[in-house]
Amino acid sequence: MIKKDGHIHSPFCPHGTKDKMVNYVEEAIKLGFDEISFTEHAPLPNGFVDTTPTEDSAMRMVELKEYLIEVEKLKIDYKKKIKVNVGLEIDFIEGFEEETKCFLNEYGPKLDDSILSVHFLKNGSRYDCVDYSPDLFNQMISDYGSIDQIYKKYFETLKLSIQANLGNYKPKRIGHMTLIKKFHKKFPSNQSFEKEIFDLLTLVKEKEYELDYNGAGTAKPLCRETYPPEWVIKQAKKLQIPLVYGSDAHQVKELNQGRDSICIP
Repeated sequence: MIKKDGHIHSPFCPHGTKDKMVNYVEEAIKLGFDEISFTEHAPLPNGFVDTTPTEDSAMRMVELKEYLIEVEKLKIDYKKKIKVNVGLEIDFIEGFEEETKCFLNEYGPKLDDSILSVHFLKNGSRYDCVDYSPDLFNQMISDYGSIDQIYKKYFETLKLSIQANLGNYKPKRIGHMTLIKKFHKKFPSNQSFEKEIFDLLTLVKEKEYELDYNGAGTAKPLCRETYPPEWVIKQAKKLQIPLVYGSDAHQVKELNQGRDSICIP
């Protein structure tokens, strides 16, 4: 089986590190990977304002061309040692479907791989980033009325992302589908949301999509589990949904994170 990491970030990520992309590639080779995908956070949709305090959720549009060129160069330089894919992690943001579709129509043909993720939830006229910090999540609890209401909205938005018409270049892999649990050890939900998750898996299967089997949560002190956790993975396997390991590395030393906790190549 091919050993692949399908979810890697880069120095183009404003909330990551400045570790060089070539160092990611070299480390991946040392770790025995046959294939990797750089999936940097794509520029946020035209007209959307990043609501995080540091406004650093994604690369800027002016950086995108340089990012694509750099990954293409690595593909050529390392083609005899490892397969390098140029990709993006696309944010699904409710209400910005057309802007996202336009972006994908323009840049999708340039990509080898891509992920569709939910980080922002629409609450009335404003948007909240669910994984920014425990403090902001705590503020969301106050705004939504309960932890369970945030979870409910998250899974509803995830469903919208799977169903959305984002054109021919819509990503076929759903990113870290239980990211909402990033702070669950501090803010536990009273529900398992099994039905909502089973419904999502059924949709993923119907669409013939993949799941990002993300190891980053294992390193988060308030999470300590993969996204999604093992019981969800077991159901995904029963449905024969393809699983793609992703370290979600934002620095070189995070490559391979959580991989010991998963049960796919």
